[in-house]
Amino acid sequence: MKYITFAVPCYNSQDYMRKCIDSLLTGREDVEIIIVNDGSKDDTLAIAREYEKQYPSVVRVVDKENGGHGSGVNAGLALATGLYYKVVDSDDWADGEAYKTLLGDIKRRSGEGTEPDLYIVNYVYEHSADNTRHFCRYDKKFPVGRIFVWNEAKRFRLSLMLLMHALVYKTEVLKKSGLLLPEHTFYVDDIVSYEPLPYAKKLCYLDIDFYRYFIGRADQSVNLPNMLKRYEQMLRVMQHLTDAWRYEDIVSQPKGLRHYMFHALADYMLTTMLFVLGRERTKERKAAMKGLWRHIAETDRKLYRKIRYRTTVTLAMLFPGQLQSAVLRLSYKILCKRIKLG
Repeated sequence: MKYITFAVPCYNSQDYMRKCIDSLLTGREDVEIIIVNDGSKDDTLAIAREYEKQYPSVVRVVDKENGGHGSGVNAGLALATGLYYKVVDSDDWADGEAYKTLLGDIKRRSGEGTEPDLYIVNYVYEHSADNTRHFCRYDKKFPVGRIFVWNEAKRFRLSLMLLMHALVYKTEVLKKSGLLLPEHTFYVDDIVSYEPLPYAKKLCYLDIDFYRYFIGRADQSVNLPNMLKRYEQMLRVMQHLTDAWRYEDIVSQPKGLRHYMFHALADYMLTTMLFVLGRERTKERKAAMKGLWRHIAETDRKLYRKIRYRTTVTLAMLFPGQLQSAVLRLSYKILCKRIKLG
C-alpha cells in the first residue's frame, strides 16, 4: 500500500530536483513519487528517468507538453494511488525527521481506521540570500496531534494562512472536490489551499516543520519582479477563488471553516492588490483591478460586500486617493521584507 503520493512538477529543474527527490525517497516503499516533466528543455526528463529506473516501485515519470504548474498538479492527482496526496515543488524538499513523523502517523491511523481527511503541518521559508529561515506554524490555531473538526479551530488573523505547503489532503477528498487547476497560470497554489477545504471534515495538525520552501532563485514565480510582471495571472487566480464558493455556500460551513474562508479570501485579495497596485498604479493595472471587483460584484453581491467592506481589504479601500496608494506601497514593502521575496 502507498500511504502518500508525492507529485513533483518539474520545469527545467535539472540543477536542484535531485535534492527534492532524494528527500522524498526516504519513505521507501510506503510512498510513490510522480515526477511530472512539464516540457522541460534541459536534462530534467533524463534525471527523472534515471530515478524511475533505479526505483521502479516508487518513482513514476510523466512526460508531457508544457502546461504550467497547475497542469503538473493535475497530472499527478489523476494518477495518484496513495492514501494521501502531497505536491512538493522541485526546488523544495521534505525535512527528514518530520517526514518520518508524518508517515508514521498516517500508517498508524490507517491501521486504526481513524485517518483524517486533511493533515496540516508547518512549513519553513529557506532564504538562500542570507541563509535564514522563517517558520510558519499553527500551534496557536489548532489542537495538536489529534483528530479535530473545524469548529475547534481558532480564528486566523493578520497574514497567517494555510498555504499549500502546509496541507496533505486525502487523495479521495481532492478527487471528490473536483479540483482542476488552470493551465499556464502561476500562483495556483492558492486554489489548492482554499477550494477543497469544505470537503475535509476531519483534520489533524502535527506540529512538525515538514515542508522546506526554497526562496532565492531569480526565475521563481515568487521572485518579486516576476510577481509584479505576472499580475494578470494573480487576478485570474483571485477570480477563480471567488467563483469557487458562493457566499451562501461559505456561511453554511461550520463556524471555524466559515471564518477561515472569509479570512482567506480577504487575505488573498489584499495580497493581489499589493502586487497589482502597491508599486505601479498604471491605467492598465487600475482597470484590471476594477474589472476584478466588478466581476465579483456582478457574480455574487454578498460575497463582494463581505470581502470589500468587512475584512482587512476594507482598511486599504477606505483610504482615499494618494493616502490609499501610500498605504498599499508601505504594506507592499513590509510584505516583501518579511518573506524576502527579492
